[in-house]
Amino acid sequence: MDLLASGDASAAAQAFREAIAANPAHIEAHHGLIRALRDADQFEAAIAAASALTVLTPHDPLAHTSLSISLQRAGHIPEAESAAARARILEWKQQLAAGPAADGLKEDDSFL
Repeated sequence: MDLLASGDASAAAQAFREAIAANPAHIEAHHGLIRALRDADQFEAAIAAASALTVLTPHDPLAHTSLSISLQRAGHIPEAESAAARARILEWKQQLAAGPAADGLKEDDSFL
């Protein structure tokens, strides 16, 4: 993350690749790699990395959001909108599964 903050996106991408090689399940490293690739204007590589993350974590809205952002930056607008919609649906499913207490509502609260 320090490499990203200092503006060395290429070195950051390499560091994240090394972290992923050491631990393929390191989700934060995958997100970091996607960000570093976007910062380095390597949009197609960022799309590939984000797509791989959605396979690794298919129910994670953030993975699909990262894919959407990468697609948008690469100019693939219809695909970006589709990925964003998938992220919203996954987030709604998580909210529904969490129930009303997660929204700060009590079961007897009414919308009327």
